[in-house]
Amino acid sequence: MRFLILAPLAVLAVAACAKKPDQIAAVELPDDTYRAASCRSLAAEKLKISQELANLSAKQQTAANGDAWGVFLLGLPVSSMSGNDQETMIAVAKGKIQSIERTQTAKGCA
Repeated sequence: MRFLILAPLAVLAVAACAKKPDQIAAVELPDDTYRAASCRSLAAEKLKISQELANLSAKQQTAANGDAWGVFLLGLPVSSMSGNDQETMIAVAKGKIQSIERTQTAKGCA
């Protein structure tokens, strides 16, 4: 009987864990946002967003590690519960980079 109660709780705890940054898919964004930009400004924006993504990814990796330890020790994804999960921000940043890259390709930027 205890197993029937604890098993679903364990599954929920693990499912609520923060994803590792490389497991987060990009949000699909329209290319219209960057269509009017020059190749130079596209490169600068891509660099800025790439740096932002690196910072967010480091925070997300810390949250994922914290959740793993929290679930192991306490049975709770502590980092996700405390708002340290950066999944949405990472997905948006990845989507922006993909949109910029598509625009750069369409414009023939080097």
